[in-house]
Amino acid sequence: MEQDIASSIRIERAAAAWLARRDAAGWAAHDQAELDDWLAASTAHKVAWLRLQAAWRESGRLKALGAGLPAGQIPAPGRWTPPSQQGQPAHPPLRMAKPQPVHGAPSGAARHAALDPAALVFAPRQREPEPRLHSRVAAAATVVAIGASLALGWHLHSPAVQPVAYGTAVGTLETASLADGSEAILSSDSRIVVALSRRQRHIELQRGEAFFHAAKDPARPFVVAAAGHQAVAVGTRFSVRRDPDGMRVVVTEGLVRLESEPAADGRRQPTTLLPAGSVALANAHGVVVQSGSIDQARQVLSWRDGFLAFHDTSLATAAAEFNRYNARKIVIADPSVAALRVGGSFRWSNAEAFVRLLEQGFPVRAEYGEAAIVLHDR
Repeated sequence: MEQDIASSIRIERAAAAWLARRDAAGWAAHDQAELDDWLAASTAHKVAWLRLQAAWRESGRLKALGAGLPAGQIPAPGRWTPPSQQGQPAHPPLRMAKPQPVHGAPSGAARHAALDPAALVFAPRQREPEPRLHSRVAAAATVVAIGASLALGWHLHSPAVQPVAYGTAVGTLETASLADGSEAILSSDSRIVVALSRRQRHIELQRGEAFFHAAKDPARPFVVAAAGHQAVAVGTRFSVRRDPDGMRVVVTEGLVRLESEPAADGRRQPTTLLPAGSVALANAHGVVVQSGSIDQARQVLSWRDGFLAFHDTSLATAAAEFNRYNARKIVIADPSVAALRVGGSFRWSNAEAFVRLLEQGFPVRAEYGEAAIVLHDR
């Protein structure tokens, strides 16, 4: 992961240097040929160039932000933020989710506003200390609780299990403080049901994804169940995502034990131990584990910081990720478009800007509607 980050920084700096060189006097045909060769060498080069070029154009070549800098010098990475966002925190803190009596299923609508490609932030992100993660919050989520007795507090010595449900709407992130001292960051359109007893802390992930900071308690395992599998920990940090055909577990600290329910024939898949840096995909066919660094695992969870990170990812997969966070969906009409490969980090709240970058650099034509953006082959 350290190499990936360093490579991304080098590419961004190279793209910025090309941009400054092209904008200066003396640009010639051989310079353009060299730039074309650099762009053709890698999809990452092309994406970085398009992103910086869009920001340069839409912000009036950043003259306001570059005041006082020598001519032709690119502003420092931290100064690429559009003027409309200066003075504002990059990642507003999450509100704490508070359980309330439930009177039916969770409800709530995601807020949608027109997006502008100039609002993209292209500077490399600083990774914040994990204990206090912040995320962009698009709208208030609906958070519900089951069991009125929990309003008075959960009692450790009570044998009864009192379930509590927490949920978010599309485009919303929330932090829930659990009664045992643990925390859960719920991703967009997610729902968990928490049941705490003397012997076990059980969380059912009914939909979506959640990142857990499990308070250390060896006497009571912290169990997250989804789609016929469960992740078991004592005190650690990890995420669980529920997919149509199984679940994904990403571990950023400690050790997680991945277990599966018995199959129809009674056979049980072997238990898998996941150390920090692991990304595991579990379904009815088995468990696939990708071992990497902790930084790599955190990049998979960049949704907590308001970003989606892609590395040589099919456009079909990238569109599906954006659709998890936006009411206005990206729909791919042609298989050739779905197979295109993309890379880079993008704000999940800015799907329209992502599509406009695709139109600039790929054979893609977009049809913009209120409910969906349809991508066609151009």
